[in-house]
Amino acid sequence: MTKARRWIAAAVLCVIAACSPIERNHGYVPSDAQLEEIIVGVDTKASVEDVIGRPSAAGVLDGAGWYYVRSEFQTRGPLPKQEVDREVVAITFNQDEVVTNIERFGLEEGRVVALSRRVTDSNVEGIGFLRQLFGNIGRLDAAQLLN
Repeated sequence: MTKARRWIAAAVLCVIAACSPIERNHGYVPSDAQLEEIIVGVDTKASVEDVIGRPSAAGVLDGAGWYYVRSEFQTRGPLPKQEVDREVVAITFNQDEVVTNIERFGLEEGRVVALSRRVTDSNVEGIGFLRQLFGNIGRLDAAQLLN
């Protein structure tokens, strides 16, 4: 093999290696084992904070819910990063700050779906907030990514 071919082969390998995806996770979602330590109807905001910590977001209306959010981003070569997955754990409380619901949400074919649920009520009251959290996937502006 000539020296020129070796350089071309090395350059092609570098280009291929540069295009491999770089994955980054942002945020925090407690594990199922941690969530099992929380007893619906017994634990309070204080005990939840002791077990899994404070959330990255709280209920927008009356603070009745805590939302733990994790997003996965992928970057390929020179292309801007793209969000490929998002997961939300929603813990809601009653007016006495006692846990009423623990739900884990994810995405399936672009729709918000419940992955697991431990509830005393029929559903999370702040479902509109969850739709907002999931709603911007795929709608990222390139100018925002550069900032």
